[in-house]
Amino acid sequence: MPRGAEPARGARSAEGSGPVPFAQFIVKVHGRCNLACRYCYLYAGPDRTWRTRPAAASPGTLDRAADRIAEHARAHALPEVALVLHGGEPLLVGAARLGAFADAVRDRAGPSRTVHATVQTNGTLLTERAITTLARHSVRIGVSLDGGLPAHNALRTDHAGRPSFAAAARGARLLAAHRPEAYAGVLTVVDPRTDPVELYESLLELGPPALDLLLPHGNWSAPPPGLPAAGPGGGDPAPGGPGRPTPYGDWLTAVFDRWWRAGRRETRVRLFEECLALLLGLPGATESLGLDPVNAVVVETDGAIEQVDSLKSAYDTAAATGLDIRNHSFDDALRHPGIVARQAGAAALAAACRACPLLTVCGGGHYAHRYRAGHGFTQRSVYCADLDKLIRHVAARLSEAAASAVPVSSPVPAPVPAPVSAPGVLR
Repeated sequence: MPRGAEPARGARSAEGSGPVPFAQFIVKVHGRCNLACRYCYLYAGPDRTWRTRPAAASPGTLDRAADRIAEHARAHALPEVALVLHGGEPLLVGAARLGAFADAVRDRAGPSRTVHATVQTNGTLLTERAITTLARHSVRIGVSLDGGLPAHNALRTDHAGRPSFAAAARGARLLAAHRPEAYAGVLTVVDPRTDPVELYESLLELGPPALDLLLPHGNWSAPPPGLPAAGPGGGDPAPGGPGRPTPYGDWLTAVFDRWWRAGRRETRVRLFEECLALLLGLPGATESLGLDPVNAVVVETDGAIEQVDSLKSAYDTAAATGLDIRNHSFDDALRHPGIVARQAGAAALAAACRACPLLTVCGGGHYAHRYRAGHGFTQRSVYCADLDKLIRHVAARLSEAAASAVPVSSPVPAPVPAPVSAPGVLR
C-alpha cells in the first residue's frame, strides 16, 4: 500500500461554529497491494477490516461515490475539491479506469468547480503509457519511497521478498523526465536510523517538485522506534524533560538546515513550509500541525464511509463510522462523533497542550499519535518532544533571518499543497 500524506485541513468559518464540509475525498479504488512492506500498519497492524472487503471497488461503488462527492460539493457550494485515488496500490485497477473515474467526478461536479485529482502509488507499476494516460485525464501522480537509494528501501519488498526499489525509482524518473507537470512529489516516512542529509539528497536525485516527510504512525501504547511508551501511571514526560529522546526532531532539524541553507529552492518540503507559515501567522494545511479542522473523508472499496487510515494504527475498527455511500450522505458523516472530534481544534486536546505556548503551531500534533489504550486520543502526541524541538528550531532560524535583514534562501510562500493528499503513513 502506498503511503499517503496527511489530510489537508479546512478553514473554519469566522464564527467558528458548525462542521467544516469535506473537501478532500479519498477513494480506495483497490484494497490490496502488490508489495508486502514489512512495516505496513494497515496490513500487519491492529486493524483487520480490509480482510473482509472486496479487493477492488466495483463500477457501481465508484459510480455512487462520484454522485455523493458531487452532491456534497453542490450542497456546500465548494469551489474546488481534492479527489485522491488510493489503495492498496491503486494502479492495480489500471490507469485508464482511474482516469475514467476522475472524469466522472468532474462531470458530475459540474464546470463551476475544480476537481484536483491525484493518485498515490508505490511507483512499481508506473510505465510511460500509464503516466501518459493519467496525465491525459489530469490526474497527478505521487510516489511513495523510503528514500532515494536501494538501502533505504530494503523493507519495501514484494510478496516473494524481492526488492521493489529499482521499479519504483524507474517509475519516478520516467515521471520526472516525460511528464513533470503530472509529478505531484515523493512521500517519505522519517526513519531516524538513516543519515538525514544523505536521504534528503538522494530523494532530490529523483527530481520531485515537492517532498512530504511524515512521522511514522505510533502512539503511547505502540510507540514508534526509538521512543518510550507511557509510564505505568499513564503520564507522559514533558517536552524536553529529562530522559525524553528526540530522534525524530533531531532528524528533521538536520534536514531543515540542509533545505533552508541551500541557496535556492531545490524542492518544496511541505512540513517545513507549513511550520514556517504557522509561525508567521498564516493558515496551516496539514493534519500534523496547526489547529484548523481536518476536512478529509475516505470511501472504502465496499462503499463504507470511514475516517482517515491513520486511525487504523490505533486499534481495530478505529476508523469505522458505520455509514456507507449507498445509504448515507457525506453530511451524515459530518455528524459522526469521530469526525466532530477531529474538527474540534483545541477543545479536543489535553490540558497541557492547551496551555502550551506552541499550541497554534503544533496543534497537538497528529490525532492518531495521541492515542493511549483505555484513554483515547486526549493525550499529548507521542512526538511531543520531537515537535517541540523542530518548531523551536525553525522559529530560531526564522528569527536569525529576520535579524540579519538578508532575504532567506527559502522564501515562505502561501501554504504548500500536499504532493498528494492521501490519508495514511505505513511505518
